[in-house]
Amino acid sequence: MYSSSNVDMASTIHSFKVDGMMLRYSLFVPKLYNFCKSLGFEAGKIMPSRAFCSDESQGYPIILIAKHFGTFPFNHGRVGGIVSTDRHGPHAHHGKDLVIINASHVGFDPSNNTFGIYRRLQTENHENTPTCGKISHVIEWYLQEYNFACENIFLEKKNNRYLITIDNQILNKDKKEGLFLNIERMVELDRNGKPCPEEVHSISRSYIASSELKDLFGKSAWNDSEPVSIGKMLKPELFSFRRHIEGDVEGKSHLEINLLNVMPWIVTSPAPLLTAAQVNTQVEFDRTFRTIIKEPSYRNKKILYIAGIHIDISPAVGQIFPLTKFLPWAAYIQQEDGSHMILEQKELMQRLNEQSTENLDQINLEDAIHIMEDATEVKIPFPL
Repeated sequence: MYSSSNVDMASTIHSFKVDGMMLRYSLFVPKLYNFCKSLGFEAGKIMPSRAFCSDESQGYPIILIAKHFGTFPFNHGRVGGIVSTDRHGPHAHHGKDLVIINASHVGFDPSNNTFGIYRRLQTENHENTPTCGKISHVIEWYLQEYNFACENIFLEKKNNRYLITIDNQILNKDKKEGLFLNIERMVELDRNGKPCPEEVHSISRSYIASSELKDLFGKSAWNDSEPVSIGKMLKPELFSFRRHIEGDVEGKSHLEINLLNVMPWIVTSPAPLLTAAQVNTQVEFDRTFRTIIKEPSYRNKKILYIAGIHIDISPAVGQIFPLTKFLPWAAYIQQEDGSHMILEQKELMQRLNEQSTENLDQINLEDAIHIMEDATEVKIPFPL
């Protein structure tokens, strides 16, 4: 699949609020359970399902779901927080009332307030590694392309002319993959509406900067004495990416397909992995909601589908699990008669905050394990 479109995603990304929208997971899950009961879900008949990444940091949320819902959650997810919509049918057959919790995740290191890093306690020296690793791997190529452009596009003021010098590799329109500039916005065009170089060099070309670019950067960005690299002034509206991706829905490249058109905003973000997790959650909610309403097995069922982000705070000394926080995005609610509604982020957070954190139906996992250990052994006969 090829894509070179540069859609205006800024408003979509900024609509996902972070400040004041997080809940500690130990508070989120009992609130979610009580929210389900307020919708008429029947205690002991609710089958939760999780669509999380396979990362070990996601184990703590799963334990809390099991504790408060009284059953181990069904597995609805793929690496990176992709929802396996082909599992809707089996999920529907495992419970009377149904819950799906979908979350991409991103690490957070409180020692330096950095997103995208997580301390792995099981490594030899408690190494900090990128998380989500899948998201990090997907965006790595795009970050390299962006950084190359930042370092190989130069601004120079020469003889009162405001010039922009661009490496030929970046200018190559015939390349199959890479970063492509919206050059018509960046340089003055000739009478035919085409960019025409002012100077041609061995590995680059210089153009007269457009009025739009001078207004965007400010004329002070051009140095009188020597060329300066454009650096992080290369904003997302000035470029797009093209990448060959195999179109495999819910497969190996699904996450990358979700993020491709938004990559300019991801690579220019101060926290690329957080922005990528946010965008993936937004795309997956929109896609999964539409598959739920079309799924025959979900008809005449109570359903709550909630999507958000897991913020995995690296464990401190003496801690086994992360201090995970849930950052909700949206929820879909369906009743048995087919009536349904969407809760947007602000209303969803309000509804969750209205719920008690006391769950009288929660189970004691240790007691449940001891009961199993003390139970009379069941002999399993094998056919001869």
